Amino acid sequence: MTKRFLITGGAGFIGSAVVRHLIKTTPYMVVVVDKLTYAGNLESLSSVSSDSRYAFERADIVDLAAMKRIFREFSPDVVMHLAAESHVDRSIDGPGEFIQTNIVGTYALLQAALEHWRGIPPERKADFRFHHISTDEVFGSLGPTGFFYEDSAYQPNSPYSASKAASDHLVRAWHHTYGLPVVMTNCSNNYGPYHFPEKLIPLTIINALEGKPLPVYGSGENIRDWLHVEDHAEALMQVAEYGTLGESYNIGGHNEHTNISVVRAICALVDEFAPNDAIGPREKLVTFVTDRPGHDARYAIDAAKIARELGWRPRHSFESGLRQTVKWYLDNPHWWERVRSGIYRGERLGVAV
Repeated sequence: MTKRFLITGGAGFIGSAVVRHLIKTTPYMVVVVDKLTYAGNLESLSSVSSDSRYAFERADIVDLAAMKRIFREFSPDVVMHLAAESHVDRSIDGPGEFIQTNIVGTYALLQAALEHWRGIPPERKADFRFHHISTDEVFGSLGPTGFFYEDSAYQPNSPYSASKAASDHLVRAWHHTYGLPVVMTNCSNNYGPYHFPEKLIPLTIINALEGKPLPVYGSGENIRDWLHVEDHAEALMQVAEYGTLGESYNIGGHNEHTNISVVRAICALVDEFAPNDAIGPREKLVTFVTDRPGHDARYAIDAAKIARELGWRPRHSFESGLRQTVKWYLDNPHWWERVRSGIYRGERLGVAV
């Protein structure tokens, strides 16, 4: 059967990785639904956009009428919901957009999906999936030890994570109340090619290349579990096709590192790939800045369930993945220079408190 996948947020960082993976490795049809906000970039889909199985719809998931139309016209078998406002610092400065997109938008999408699912033939109804993609940040902050599990209590600490927690609860409620067939995933921090340069790794790579200050929040000891976006895309496909209905799966890279160690590793790689006598060693560019308000100390995912039930494990080590990522940014300045030239210039966000 040639399944039809509807990918919301498919022009974003993780969404575009999923679309590229789908088109390149499966016979399935894909329609990307994306509002094309500052972080959506169709250039991230240029390698697959000419494929006859690919289609694009520019639409806002908050627009229920538009969502219902797209469901009617495309008639998907699987929905992978990645559309979201996702940057913590931006949520501090302007939480309203996060409430609209992440909560109201998820509600609208669930309503459109429910109407579609109720109206399709029984044999298709049995195979339909609504896959909601979320974050480990909904669980709050960990101490020096321990991990987030699928049944960890929710304790979101930022407007972003609170809005994602709300969307998780809506999806679970539509499953239990209306019977909508859903699967859910919560992932750790992603990195890799096509990452919008407001996030730590791409911002550090580009600033290091250009000899600009490398801002590090607080003492740089906050710990994140890093997951290569291509590994994440493969995991999401496993869950979308084979995950147990109503279940949630944590997806992590088993790569815990402090922010300062990540920045120093990037400095060493940029020095290796692009030495510059005028700039000198990039580590000298590190600049410690006032910490983000409410900055969570540590995230770490236990990904044993998805390994045990679906056989997924990350292929990239952090060392090999980071090397590949730095090389990609150095080889693809045309992609990020357009962003740096006007839409976003690397300014500090998240200081509105």
